[in-house]
Amino acid sequence: MLQKISDWRLKFFLWVGLPVIAVMGFAFAAPDLAPVWQAKSGGGAAGMFTAVSERCGRRNCTWYGDFVPDAGGASRKHVILYDAPDGLAQGGTTPARDTGAGKGVFATAGGSTWLLVTGFTVAAALAAVGWVGLVVTTILRRRRDAAAIDRLAGTPGPR
Repeated sequence: MLQKISDWRLKFFLWVGLPVIAVMGFAFAAPDLAPVWQAKSGGGAAGMFTAVSERCGRRNCTWYGDFVPDAGGASRKHVILYDAPDGLAQGGTTPARDTGAGKGVFATAGGSTWLLVTGFTVAAALAAVGWVGLVVTTILRRRRDAAAIDRLAGTPGPR
């Protein structure tokens, strides 16, 4: 498959797209991988999230608010509530868990955020491995081709 890549779109994806996917995945998803799995398994500090404001995009809405832990300690202001339950309204509260995610806390009802973060991190790892494999294969192929040309031309190659 990688012997001859002639389509420019495929070349662009392999040489530019894969490293971009890897960097974005490791920068945005990987830091929250452990917190999201901890929340999925019921870990972290239990507490209450109070909805303050909602921001909506084209496809979804995100609740921002304040988290106060049940066991006391420092509350977190203006954080995202991941996996917010349906029907949450401004001023409403819902049980949540703080697992150390950088921007927010997780609703105890659960949701699919763990799947999205895990998928994006795995895609980043696969893209990184694929790109490194492509670079190594290309270097080895070019060295092999240069050695073959030197051999055919009768000039000694580097030892």
